[in-house]
Amino acid sequence: MAESLGEKLRKAREDREISISEVAEQTRISALYLQSIENDDYGPLPGGIFNKGFIKSFAKYVGVDEGEALASYARIAALQEAAEDEKHAKYKPEVLTDDRSGPPLIPTIIFSVVILGLLAWGVMLLVNYLSAPSSPASDDSPGSKTTATNSTAPSPQKSPLPNIDGIKLKIGTSAAELSIQSTVDGKLGSFVVKPGNPWETEATDSVKVSYYKGLADTVQITLNDQKIETPIPPESWRKNGFDFEINKENIRKTLESGKIAIEGDGVGNTAPGNTEGGDNTAG
Repeated sequence: MAESLGEKLRKAREDREISISEVAEQTRISALYLQSIENDDYGPLPGGIFNKGFIKSFAKYVGVDEGEALASYARIAALQEAAEDEKHAKYKPEVLTDDRSGPPLIPTIIFSVVILGLLAWGVMLLVNYLSAPSSPASDDSPGSKTTATNSTAPSPQKSPLPNIDGIKLKIGTSAAELSIQSTVDGKLGSFVVKPGNPWETEATDSVKVSYYKGLADTVQITLNDQKIETPIPPESWRKNGFDFEINKENIRKTLESGKIAIEGDGVGNTAPGNTEGGDNTAG
């Protein structure tokens, strides 16, 4: 019996004595996705061109012919699509109709409109009565004087910034899982975040994180106990991975604006037109 695509990739990896973690770190593909590919279970993968990119990178790293691997995956995808089409073809929705005759609706509609109009009129009278200004008490005693007092509403106070002596970053997600690659004060790491179980880290100088850009809108970020607006990669972002960095130079600006500034187009080109205030723009 011929080997499946997943079996072929797993055998090539094991023959080279390479771990799943090593492949994940070098290809920046989630270890869960790699295991799903080896098990020929493509359900957890994001689909489309991302699946092809994962297959190609996996095959290249473990020494399997990339073209042959992509051809095998194309056959698998075609079979899955055919199965889905057949499944939908078998489902025939039934349209249920009610042929029972009933009384005409026009009198009922007119009566409802009248009732609603009376209610609205009553509410307006009540609001006008409650909002009418009360007459000030008059002092008719001899020599009485009326003194006008100008009251000035207190101006709102700006919330103080959290402590910025260090970096305390927390990342959560609403997706089934989010694979994160991090560099914390120069130390590399790789983590998988799931709902209700955020990733947290503390740093002295800088924290750089990277994750799959297709899941960016599921990310929740807290910096030094302050919630930060979720950064969304622009359409011009070219890499599959989306990354940003918090460091001693930009932490104050990030906390003041509540946003993380995005620079570049994902391949190292600086984006023109970046504005003050941390607007998320890219060239």
